[in-house]
Amino acid sequence: MTITGFLYSNGMIFYPPDTPPISTFLESNPGAYTTTRTHNNTSSLLFWDRHLQRLSNSVKILLTSNPQFLFKSLNSTINPLLTPPPPPNPMWESTIKSLVNETVNKVLPVALRETRNEGEELAVTALVTGNTENLSEVKGNVYEALDVHVHVGSHVPHVFGVKGNGARVAVVGPGRDIAEAKYSDWVRLRKPLEKLRPPSVTELLLSKDGDRILEGCVTNFFVVCRKDDRNEKYLGGNENTFPYEVQTAPIVDGVLPGVIRQLVFEVCLSKGIPFREVAPSWSEHEFWQEAFITSSLRIIQRVEKIQAPSSWQSLELKALKEISWEEKQFEVCEYMEFVKLWLSVAEAIFSLNYNYFAIFIRRILG
Repeated sequence: MTITGFLYSNGMIFYPPDTPPISTFLESNPGAYTTTRTHNNTSSLLFWDRHLQRLSNSVKILLTSNPQFLFKSLNSTINPLLTPPPPPNPMWESTIKSLVNETVNKVLPVALRETRNEGEELAVTALVTGNTENLSEVKGNVYEALDVHVHVGSHVPHVFGVKGNGARVAVVGPGRDIAEAKYSDWVRLRKPLEKLRPPSVTELLLSKDGDRILEGCVTNFFVVCRKDDRNEKYLGGNENTFPYEVQTAPIVDGVLPGVIRQLVFEVCLSKGIPFREVAPSWSEHEFWQEAFITSSLRIIQRVEKIQAPSSWQSLELKALKEISWEEKQFEVCEYMEFVKLWLSVAEAIFSLNYNYFAIFIRRILG
């Protein structure tokens, strides 16, 4: 049986078929969230410590930058409690982690008892949202006015390295606001971009100017690019050893600090592969040898084809059928050192010999 989803919210566990799809739930509730999945027949939860760290960081960023993304229906009575933003509490980070783990512990065992189809894993989403009703009662201590919701659903993992199973991506819209935080309102805000999705495209890429590519709607974006002759500073490797470098947009450009994005950087550093944080430029796509996207559900997925509008302004002026596209098709990578990159990342991610790559579920369940 395929699990349609379980949800712990407001002190209750919702069972199928009463559980809404995760996209519907996120669209209906503000807050900071993170999503990961199980691995090895649900025996481990990938990178849980890293996800908890990013989740707590996202909450802090939203409190400082835009509390509306964290609290629903802020009003003139509630707003003064958040202005100025509350000072950091040394204990609050560990408190959030404890609250999330406690909530996961209430719903994940229920999902684990269900029978799954062969090859299915579980996708786990934790949402931290502000409770406006409780905010006034805690005398401005916003950290005591947070609710945690956890959604668990079935997930069929992407099969790595299968020909024809790559991503097809298109550059269609501007970057996110407060991109360094992962927040649920983005599920709603990105909907207009769907009107620009070309047929067969599986991920939409974001750019502020139509040239420098920041990230995907739900992924980080990388290219493997031939080096130019300039004396660039690389974050890994000997620039004379490899004729190529891995490029991805830096966080400061407006990019989500993805968990797998960070892992790719660590693998490149450990393998001596040049890595440069610079937004890949579409005007230089003839130098791109390969491209790939990463996320905590897809892990790493090779890009088969990327397309961009011939005119960036046409996205605002024309209907989808009237937009002219340029495209680049990626053939099988002939430079074997970068074939090894994919294998190195996959091996590092799925190897349980690295304690920080996977946190066993039994640790969460106590």
